[in-house]
Amino acid sequence: MPKILLLSDTHNYLDKRIEKYANTCDEIWHAGDVGTISICDELKKIKPLRAVYGNIDGQDVRKEYPKDLIFFCEEVKIYITHIGGYPNRYSLDAKKIILETKPQLFICGHSHILKVMYDKTLSLLHINPGACGIHGFHQMKTMVRFEITGKEIKNLEVIELGLRSEIVTA
Repeated sequence: MPKILLLSDTHNYLDKRIEKYANTCDEIWHAGDVGTISICDELKKIKPLRAVYGNIDGQDVRKEYPKDLIFFCEEVKIYITHIGGYPNRYSLDAKKIILETKPQLFICGHSHILKVMYDKTLSLLHINPGACGIHGFHQMKTMVRFEITGKEIKNLEVIELGLRSEIVTA
């Protein structure tokens, strides 16, 4: 029963409170716009990291992390990409991959808007954890924590890290 901390859009800022939440989890998943590879390195010191690169990420991040990540956690097929849209408004690339691979959980970032929606048409749960960095138009820094047991995604919770303008480095 892995417990996952899901974040996105750090934009080269790592709120120190993330570590407190990550310590309660088994893995960290990052849905892109990391910033620099040093952010990934810091996260990997806390827990195992799965990540994709986003549109602002440079070659350092793109060399180590893919654009699209498809894998199983327990019995749930997961697809993570940075720019993916949401039910009824998927990006063309994401929709093609969703139709080909049929994930039960689709994760993306990019919009800085926290969304958790079930897509009845494609039988998948869509999660965008919002943004936990300080750059962008979002007001609140957010992440999502959940568990996967067998075929179930459960105990999903939204974590608010405070206002975007609030910088916490220690």
